[in-house]
Amino acid sequence: MIFQPVIPAVLVVLIVLAVAAAAVWRLVRSRGGTRLIWVSRILLVFACGLLLLRPGVPGGESQTLATEVDVVFVIDTTASIVAEDWNGDNPRIDGVRADVQDIVNRYPGARFCVITFDADAVVRVPLTTDSTAIVSSVSVLRPEVTANSRGSSVGVAAPLLEDTLQAAKKLTPERIRLAFYLGDGEQTSSGAVESFDGSADLISGGAVLGYGTAAGGPMRTTSLGNGPGPYITYQGEQALSTIDPANLNTIADDLGVTYQERTAGEAVDLPDIPATTTTADGSTQTVAEFSWIVALVIAALLAVELARAMTLLVTTARVPSRTRSKGDA
Repeated sequence: MIFQPVIPAVLVVLIVLAVAAAAVWRLVRSRGGTRLIWVSRILLVFACGLLLLRPGVPGGESQTLATEVDVVFVIDTTASIVAEDWNGDNPRIDGVRADVQDIVNRYPGARFCVITFDADAVVRVPLTTDSTAIVSSVSVLRPEVTANSRGSSVGVAAPLLEDTLQAAKKLTPERIRLAFYLGDGEQTSSGAVESFDGSADLISGGAVLGYGTAAGGPMRTTSLGNGPGPYITYQGEQALSTIDPANLNTIADDLGVTYQERTAGEAVDLPDIPATTTTADGSTQTVAEFSWIVALVIAALLAVELARAMTLLVTTARVPSRTRSKGDA
C-alpha cells in the first residue's frame, strides 16, 4: 500500500484522532438507535482521513523523456490579440493558447521560454522544462491596459528573441532551437518594423502563426484588475482589428520559417526534430489509486446523514400542525 497525502500525514492523523475521539465520546453517552448514528459518523471520520492520505498500490513504471530542444514563444499581447474574430466571435488569444498547448505537447521534455510584447518586449518565463508553468502562464495572459497603449511594433521583440537564443546557444550549444511567433501582424506604431533576421542562424525551425481575419474583429478595453470593458471605438464607430499577412510573412522570411494563417480546428504544421534528440530520462512509478472507492464510501455515509436530516425536518414540521389540531378539538 502506498499513500500520497494531500496534506502532511501527521496532520491528517492528528485531525482524525481528535474528531474521532469526540465522536467516540458521544457514542458512549448515546442510547438506543442513536448509537448506530454515531458509529456511522466515526466511520465517516476515518474514511475522510483515508481519502486525505490517497491510498493506492504500485501500478508499474512510465518512462520520462528528455528532448534536446529549446522552444521560444514570441506572443503578441497588444490590444488586438483579444479582437473577437477567432472561431466566430471569440478572442484571438483563445487560438494562441490552444496552439501553445499543442506545441508543448509535440515536444515532450523540451525547454520552453515565453516572450510577450506590446509596446515593449519582456521574458515572461525563462527557459524551463516545466511545461505546466508555460501553459499556466499563457492561460492567464492579458493584453496591455488600453489606457496605457501608445502604439506597438510587430517587431519590437526581435532584439530580445535574438539575445535569448544567443544565451541558450552559449549555455548549451548542442541543443536544437525553435522559435514560434504568434500574433496578428497589425502594426500600430509609426516606425519601421524591426527585422528578425538576426535570429535566423540561431534556430533550426519554427513557424510564424497568424491570428485574425481580413474582415476584422472588435476589441474590448482592458484595465488592471477588471474584466473586459466596453468595445473600443474610433471616430464614433466600433474599431476593428484586421490581420496583416504581409507583416507576418516578412517576419517568417526573416526567421527562415513558414507562415501559417491559423483557423480554429486546424492542426499546426510543426517541424520534426531528429529522433536522436529525444532520449529516455529515467522513469517514474505510477500508482493505481483507491481514492475513488473511499469517496464512494464517504458518499454513501453522507447520504445516510442527509436522509436522517430530511426525516428530522419533516417530523419537526409536522409537530406544530398536530398541536393546533388537538387545540381546535
